Amino acid sequence: MIKRQKTAISKCILHKVGNKFNTTKNLFSEKEIDFDEQSYQLMLNYLLRPFGSLVESYRFNHHSNIALNEIYSYATQLFANETEFIDISKHIVNHLFEQSNSAQIKTGDVLVCLFNDIEYQEMMVSAIGIFKIENKSDFFQTYLENKSYDIITQKGIPTKKVDKGCLILNTSDTEGNIVLSVDHNNYDAQYWIKHFLNIKYPDDHNQHTKNYIELCKDFSDEVLKPSFGLQEKSTFLAKTVDFFKENEVINLETFKDDIFEDEQRKTLFENYKKDFETRENIVIRNQFDVSELVLKKQKKQLKTEINLDTNIQIKLDVDAPDASAEYLERGYDDVKKMHFYKVFFNEEG
Repeated sequence: MIKRQKTAISKCILHKVGNKFNTTKNLFSEKEIDFDEQSYQLMLNYLLRPFGSLVESYRFNHHSNIALNEIYSYATQLFANETEFIDISKHIVNHLFEQSNSAQIKTGDVLVCLFNDIEYQEMMVSAIGIFKIENKSDFFQTYLENKSYDIITQKGIPTKKVDKGCLILNTSDTEGNIVLSVDHNNYDAQYWIKHFLNIKYPDDHNQHTKNYIELCKDFSDEVLKPSFGLQEKSTFLAKTVDFFKENEVINLETFKDDIFEDEQRKTLFENYKKDFETRENIVIRNQFDVSELVLKKQKKQLKTEINLDTNIQIKLDVDAPDASAEYLERGYDDVKKMHFYKVFFNEEG
């Protein structure tokens, strides 16, 4: 999603956020971090690495007026006047503190940064980064004392991945500022995305593709699997992926005609689609452009294994929609009083 080869950190400050449910308080820095060269490069890569492979972006949201979204307001002020950086960074941490609506919300370190020259869709833009570090790791520190080396255990920030983070890019489309977000400690799905940032997916082909694939995945799990079995579930998912790969534009009616062979399953899908839209509070478009990047990402989450109670697993290739129907047969053995699968093949791999 972004490229960071030319990116630089122009400002960065570290605060600590508490939790009002366990009486821990916020602690604030009064000066920006002065990095040495080694820690600067390590920090730059640590903060931005998770955003390099992101496909989906967000936009700021508010039920009445987008200007009342706190993080949008602070970002707008910072983009307009960087001299208020330290004060605004404290406001951001206070806002995060107010979202700790249960003792489950973790305390941690909060880094607020300004970045220059992030490449996004072939444009060089500035950005505001907000990162929350919730987990510390133990590490050994060696030291010399009385001509002998000893070891103590300390806790520090692991450099593999950011727990929670967002980038607010100083560029926008018709729906507002582009916002990227990651959350690797998703113990409360609403805390970071909805309550703190208050962001939503834009109405674009990325979101349309994601919504439709999720609709098909849930339909296969909740309707096809219980009623018709795992083989039909897996075949449906493989046909869905194949349809998306073969069509640049998805049309709902064409999809149903191509995927379902009888009217019963069409009706089941139509009814489930209505329930899904109501439950998820979304609208599934009748026609939309396919996002290949989202399809590739969503495809990895589709489960097409058949797990049997005899400790045997049959894994079906989601990219081979006809394989299950042609080379896999399900039956019942009257002698053993057990179901069975018959698999046809030419050579073992």
